[in-house]
Amino acid sequence: MEQLPLATPVAEEFANAADKVARAYRTIREADRPEVWITLRAEATVLAEAAAVDARVAQGEALPLAGLLLAVKDNIDIAGLPTTCACPSFSSVPEHTAPAVARLVAQGALVLGKTNLDQFATGLVGTRSPYGPVRNGLFPDRVSGGSSSGSAVAVALGMVDAALGTDTAGSGRVPAALHGIVGIKPTLGLVPTAGVVPACPDYDAVTVFARDLGLATTVANAMIGPDPADPRSRPWPADAPLGAPTRATLAVPAEHNLTALTPAYRAAFDATVDRWRAGGGEVATVDITELLDAATLLYDGAIVAQRYAAVGEFLSGEPAGVDPVVAGIIRGGERPAAHAYVTDLGTLAHAAATARRLFADYPALLLPTTTEHPTIAAVTADPISINSRMGTFTNFCNLLDLAAVAVPGEETADGDPFGVMFVTPAFADQVGIDLAARLLGEPVPLLTETGTDLLVVGAHLRGLPLHHQLEQAKARFLGEVRTSAAYRMVALPASPPKPGMLRVGAETGSSLPGELYRLSPAALGTFLGNLPAPMTLGKVELDSGRWVTGFACDYESSRDATDITTYGGWRNYLNADR
Repeated sequence: MEQLPLATPVAEEFANAADKVARAYRTIREADRPEVWITLRAEATVLAEAAAVDARVAQGEALPLAGLLLAVKDNIDIAGLPTTCACPSFSSVPEHTAPAVARLVAQGALVLGKTNLDQFATGLVGTRSPYGPVRNGLFPDRVSGGSSSGSAVAVALGMVDAALGTDTAGSGRVPAALHGIVGIKPTLGLVPTAGVVPACPDYDAVTVFARDLGLATTVANAMIGPDPADPRSRPWPADAPLGAPTRATLAVPAEHNLTALTPAYRAAFDATVDRWRAGGGEVATVDITELLDAATLLYDGAIVAQRYAAVGEFLSGEPAGVDPVVAGIIRGGERPAAHAYVTDLGTLAHAAATARRLFADYPALLLPTTTEHPTIAAVTADPISINSRMGTFTNFCNLLDLAAVAVPGEETADGDPFGVMFVTPAFADQVGIDLAARLLGEPVPLLTETGTDLLVVGAHLRGLPLHHQLEQAKARFLGEVRTSAAYRMVALPASPPKPGMLRVGAETGSSLPGELYRLSPAALGTFLGNLPAPMTLGKVELDSGRWVTGFACDYESSRDATDITTYGGWRNYLNADR
């Protein structure tokens, strides 16, 4: 079937929220995809909210997401709107909005409605819903991917700027791959799941779909932070890495790990790896068999008991409107014995240890997001095995507490979308985003602004002997800067050679060049603890007037050192013909 064009995102067309809303509802009517929405809010209601946002902005209120149009998967609560999980008899109207959504609305986002999904978020195909199978936004005869099917299509067809999904087995990533859009699955617990109907409570994540990495990251950033109503929510740890290495070598699966891919997808994956190399990156082949084996435990092992714990009691009453495939999977979670569950947890612990060893050598694992793009007819005829195969590379991520960023890779030879994932350890989300931006050739957006900025002026500069310490600290390069004109620099008798910098005041000082990096609190503490005498860390004034943490040396050590201020910086001194 001929590929349909993707709509222009509403975010690119209008400057005020009310006009954007009007255009979005026209797009929804023109698209004629009723299966995308389970509950679509009245246009007049959203227009009134948009006018209120416009008025707040006009009055000078800071609303970072003002006018962002949002769709929300219908297993996430919004006060006053039904939560159905794509099962009408399960429907209830919550009194409170899930914190993930509430945080976006507080920053000016506008919710258009609740989207269709594979019932009870059980599936990767988007066809398991009494509200109708969600057709792919590009190829209406093919699946949209699930379970966050409606959210992905709403973004792909330009109905909204961004959409929320959930992801237990890949539901925030597979639909992104099948539409050529971005899906961010944060580390478990970073975005609270309070107000989300659980699929597997220990392995559920709230995710974001958007047309580009920058917007997806902005939305994810706005949702992150613990919530007292979610006992599984987690803050950024003190040692969270804040940047990818300058020259990154990615792990890629061995040949025998890729046999589930169709020939077209295998060729597209190879082409994506070639693109990474062409951009200056490197790859190393690793065997991920143990990770792929762990993935099977989500449905074929005792871990499926978590799905039964979530909604099994409801399904035991034979309610109306239940998808038989979904019911069979969830009811099967009643059978595993407790000792089998413990055994599977042990298997996952071993696989997680294998993953930790892998990530000790590589910043990320580059994977195909899914294996194929089947038709709706094919999935209807074979609803289990195709769905299982599509989760080959996604299922293990949450089981092993990993983060993932799904982005478009190279298209297939026929021009179909193909997606890849940058999989990283827990809390290395920013590293995955950095690497994804490199592949896409896009500016790098910030998921987290935690950390402390550190000024370096000597041997830690890029290309100099101690710069590797910043790479090992997973520091983030922020740019070249200069100090205020109040400093002098001396050459210390040290190996490797390094300078000392002292604040002497504007009368006798000069402005010196340096580089600014952001380090996690733990990394900064390690730096401080390992500093050899006479180096110290203290506050340094930049020429902008801002004060940052920076390297200095004590006055006594500088007295017998050579003053090199006139060279205009350490790099100039090293390069000078002395």
